[in-house]
Amino acid sequence: MEINDILNKRGVLVKDMRELVDVAEKEGRDLNEEEQTKFEAMDKDQTELKNRADRILRQNEIEAEANELLEVKNLEIAEENSVTKGKFANKEYANAFDQYVRKGGAALDHQYANALQIGTDSEGGYITPQEYETRLTVALEEFNVLRGVVDVMPTSSDRNIPVEATRGVATWTAEEAAYTESDPAFSQVVLGAHKLGRIVKVSEELLQDAFFNVESYLAENFGRAFGEAEEAAFANGDGSGKPTGIVQGSTLGVSAAGAAAITSDELIDLYHALKRPYRARAWWLMKDDSAKLIRKLKDGDNQYLWQPGLQAGEPDTILGRPVAISDGMPAPTTGNKSVVFGDMSFYRVADRSGKVMQRLNELYAANGQVGFRMFMRVDGKVTLAEAFQHLIQA
Repeated sequence: MEINDILNKRGVLVKDMRELVDVAEKEGRDLNEEEQTKFEAMDKDQTELKNRADRILRQNEIEAEANELLEVKNLEIAEENSVTKGKFANKEYANAFDQYVRKGGAALDHQYANALQIGTDSEGGYITPQEYETRLTVALEEFNVLRGVVDVMPTSSDRNIPVEATRGVATWTAEEAAYTESDPAFSQVVLGAHKLGRIVKVSEELLQDAFFNVESYLAENFGRAFGEAEEAAFANGDGSGKPTGIVQGSTLGVSAAGAAAITSDELIDLYHALKRPYRARAWWLMKDDSAKLIRKLKDGDNQYLWQPGLQAGEPDTILGRPVAISDGMPAPTTGNKSVVFGDMSFYRVADRSGKVMQRLNELYAANGQVGFRMFMRVDGKVTLAEAFQHLIQA
């Protein structure tokens, strides 16, 4: 099914959902049990259609980027201050990595061994090829919505991000009067590196079968697990052995009156709690449970606050600003910070070096399996707290 067909189908479902809610509103009542069941079923279907259309669009973009990469020889890893001399986008390195995955380092002939040598990592294993990194990035973005909206930068060492903690002010000064001193104060946010890793086991038979695309399998498998873990940390990580999430670094904007409810006025107040300069690039961030509550809300002009995106790649919006749905966000229950509104460019993610894979030849040999250990190092923090406002439930 084409993207436009999927989005048109979604539009019909959204229209039917609104008609269902409008009938109940006109009669001055809430949805009955049958209507609520129908509403939730349609809501689930339209969400799946939106995700499906976004995946198709993103896959098309990634394939176009990958095709460009495949035409480039000896492309260096795009990272600032890199100390790595190898080139991981050439055909020789990609072929050698494939042979290493299937057969192990000991079975490689001289040609493949030499090609792989440039990607040796200090902790064992080999840095994944550029094409493999691209496929893994597809999986990371598919399962981690936040990577697509925050500020991501590659780095080879800890990064100190300077932050203006307090601003200086200008004052009206009489002729020949002394100037008022007003110096800004500065602090810094340090982005380090937390290790995220996993081991996947593959049978020897599958590795020997030429039809089995082991690289794609591992990229999707690792990408799903890494993406889910990253998103949980980027959204609400506590900073203990993992990144510090957006929720933890945000500022209180609105205290909701309800322990498990959100009102239209509270969202409008949260919108205006964020200073005007940040709103132009701000996103709403919430769990799907919060989205279900908000979809039914209307403003004072009887217009729905939630507006669905009906074009390919176009996000849903609240009060004109895009919405990101993350499973890592807290649920709308007692005391939770369930909704954040903020400028995502002030959340920095630092990717340390490349993603590294090591083939574990002996560990699972008794079961006829080969293990693959992959790890990456990453950190994330809010660099300016006032750029993120949250709503907390009663």
